[in-house]
Amino acid sequence: MDESVYIFDTTLRDGEQSPGTSLNPDQKFRIACQLARLGVDVVEAGFPLSSPGDFEAVQRIARQVDGPMITALARAARPDIDAVWQAVRDAQRNQIHMVLSVSDIHIERKLRSNRKDVLNRGTQAVAYARSLCDQVEYSPEDAGRADPKYLYETLEAVIDAGATVTLPLASRNYVQLTLLAPGSLNPNPMTLTGAGTSANSGRPYVNGNREQANN
Repeated sequence: MDESVYIFDTTLRDGEQSPGTSLNPDQKFRIACQLARLGVDVVEAGFPLSSPGDFEAVQRIARQVDGPMITALARAARPDIDAVWQAVRDAQRNQIHMVLSVSDIHIERKLRSNRKDVLNRGTQAVAYARSLCDQVEYSPEDAGRADPKYLYETLEAVIDAGATVTLPLASRNYVQLTLLAPGSLNPNPMTLTGAGTSANSGRPYVNGNREQANN
């Protein structure tokens, strides 16, 4: 069994959402260069649809930072996916990272939808993303509060639709079909505990800066 640990660094996306944190494109580029020197596997460079500045930053990183796979966040919607692809397409190694809620409270109150329609939305979005990019990561948002059966059904469906990596975002050690990646407050011991047991992927953030209290 492969015991290597896969590092997906999201300092430039989730980390930037911590209170009081704001990075301009030049700052994001310099941090991305340092992350590449550290040898991280994946750099999540931003959320391109959120602003022209973030699109510019992601695109510059994709074009000029060698080594890590460069990815960026998209919701399960074509405008988001198109923005990510335009931003990362020039990277040596690129990926589209998609997120969509799976907990009932998110489905009903945030998306104002139902399980079936959200599942269809996710699979269609993954299939579209794969038509553009060979690497598509799918993160079920709020997986820690999801019905496990529905979570597993979602993971199976998006893999069938073409997702190459699936990671439960904001989950607590759900075993999944490809990678287990409990999010982490770096240097919170949860990262090291997870990496030393069943997990083979960690999501650190420089200085522990990030939006959520616990992924």
